[in-house]
Amino acid sequence: MDTEARYRLLAASPFTRTDSSGLVTEARGGKLREIFHRRELLGLLVRRDLQARYRDSVLGFLWTVIRPIIVFVMYFVVLGKFLRAAEGVPDFAVYLFAGLTLYSFFSEMVVGSASSIIANAGLVKKIYLPREIFPLASVGGAAVMFLIQCGVLLAAALIFGALPDDLFQTLWFFPSVALILVYGVALGIFLAAVNVYLRDVQYLLELLIMLAMWASPIVYSWQMAASAFASFNLPSWLFEVYLNSPVTLGVLGFHRAFWGSGTAADYPSHLGLRILIAFVVGLILMFFAHRVFKRLQGNFAQEL
Repeated sequence: MDTEARYRLLAASPFTRTDSSGLVTEARGGKLREIFHRRELLGLLVRRDLQARYRDSVLGFLWTVIRPIIVFVMYFVVLGKFLRAAEGVPDFAVYLFAGLTLYSFFSEMVVGSASSIIANAGLVKKIYLPREIFPLASVGGAAVMFLIQCGVLLAAALIFGALPDDLFQTLWFFPSVALILVYGVALGIFLAAVNVYLRDVQYLLELLIMLAMWASPIVYSWQMAASAFASFNLPSWLFEVYLNSPVTLGVLGFHRAFWGSGTAADYPSHLGLRILIAFVVGLILMFFAHRVFKRLQGNFAQEL
């Protein structure tokens, strides 16, 4: 190809915009457009993540069902029977399983996303990809596992006859999952970037995730938490912080979808409005988390 032909080819090529770190950005649509153009790659990463979970395992994806059932049985026997937590909660099995299912989704999203950049260090150092695709792939893998576990939960609710009589109540599934998804993505993107620079984050996160489960009404009712706050004379605003945390609100909404034994007294007032406000706050946090991610991603290859 002669020089003139090269100039014509360059003149016909569209301009490519880069950010301050030299990373390619799309002229229109930003990162969403860029990720959409690589949706097939995102699907491949999700599939790879799912296949790697139980590689060389005889039972394979059956562990997706076996693990939550074993955890459920352990909590049900120890807490429900030995410690008699089930005595104050009708259909305690479904109540417990619903909370564990949603919380497992949240924890898998956050923990998987936090280590996603480090786990894909080879790709990050060799080729350019929108870095957000790696935590999003972890979220996608967690979502597939969550849907399988939801099938088990639905089957259990049908067997125990625990579903709400008004089937419209099951629509609480969608705002509850949307709320958990927004905060899971926001935290996952933020921690994925920070973990590249501070490797202790992933170990601290495992501890915080364990503590967060006990700080949510999964193995107990939120009224029990209210009584505990009152008995210790803790300030009322502290209880409001507990009650309006996204995990608490998501679990309560999930209970409304699958646990038909609950009455109006089993849920705080204006639950739908609380979820909506928390969702909007989550979108704002996601925006700022992505800003942090974009600011830190320029040196990922060097740090890895």
